[in-house]
Amino acid sequence: MNKHYLYALSAVIALFLVAYVGTAVLGLRLIFGVLIPYLAVTVFIVGIVYKIMGWARSAVPFCIPTTCGQQKSLPWIRSNKIDCPSSTGAVIIRMILEVTCFRSLFRNTKMRLEEGNRLTYKWEIWLWVSALAFHYAFLVVIVRHLRLFIEPVPFFVRMLENVDSFFRVEVLYDAFQVGLPGIYLSGLVLLAAVTFLLLRRLVIPQVRYISLAADYFPLFLIFGIAFTGILMRYVTKIDVTAAKTLTMGLVTLHPTVPAGIGGIFYVHLFFVSTLLAYFPFSKLMHAGGVFLSPTRNMTTNSREKRHENPWNYPVPIHTYEEYEDEFREKMVEAGLPVDKPFVKPAEEPADSSAK
Repeated sequence: MNKHYLYALSAVIALFLVAYVGTAVLGLRLIFGVLIPYLAVTVFIVGIVYKIMGWARSAVPFCIPTTCGQQKSLPWIRSNKIDCPSSTGAVIIRMILEVTCFRSLFRNTKMRLEEGNRLTYKWEIWLWVSALAFHYAFLVVIVRHLRLFIEPVPFFVRMLENVDSFFRVEVLYDAFQVGLPGIYLSGLVLLAAVTFLLLRRLVIPQVRYISLAADYFPLFLIFGIAFTGILMRYVTKIDVTAAKTLTMGLVTLHPTVPAGIGGIFYVHLFFVSTLLAYFPFSKLMHAGGVFLSPTRNMTTNSREKRHENPWNYPVPIHTYEEYEDEFREKMVEAGLPVDKPFVKPAEEPADSSAK
């Protein structure tokens, strides 16, 4: 049984306890509200630059793009211009579709062995839907949170908030009609999508078998971020003004730690800081690596252009002709075919003076 998820879950629970006890009990709000976020952002930026520079320096001498269609060859053979791009414009279109629509994941299939040893393939549409919902919901959540770091709040952030919170719930409480804050659909979709991706790794045996703690940890961590965010908005209210004072202090490099924010906020901030510091050294870095992946950003022109490794150094070679010249007699004696006939050298005449 794969128990890697227990290690990841235990780590996230430990992070929760460290942040909550450290702020609500020990009063270490300066550490969790200022020092750790600054350290996390520094690690995030340095790690991203280090990874990108390392990938940029990697040599890609050969044509290795992923092909999913007919390559351009003869004029009368119809080629697939997007899945097998032969021009820079087609590569750009392919990259846009890959980044915005997860086009390669859309074609994902699941293999299953049916009764009678019959192998079947099924379209895995729900993985694509959940991944798309997860990434776009996360993007909306990040953009919405810009209101905590920018003053005045940009118009596009306000517009996005209005669209995201169009669903408002009205309830009766103590005989008074009280309007709850607008429900942000992006937060609920993010929580639902990450829950689906997590359960998929736990329930499907094949996926669970290949999953490591590094696969479960970011899912549990993002679940904790979404859950604590929803908890702060709808259950345990916090002082939003004080929270924005803290975040604006971080951005303007004049940090301040106002009182009365609450321990859940620092847990939420600690989870976000952990995700930032963990991001460059995890599989989450595919967000930046997709743009430098030669399987996606190269043109498929191997039939038009010969790709040779420019770093190959000259090595001594032994051609077949030289090999056959050296061992032709033995090859003929062994019955092996040769390109050139073997001519036995003539025997030298005997010396008459020896008689």
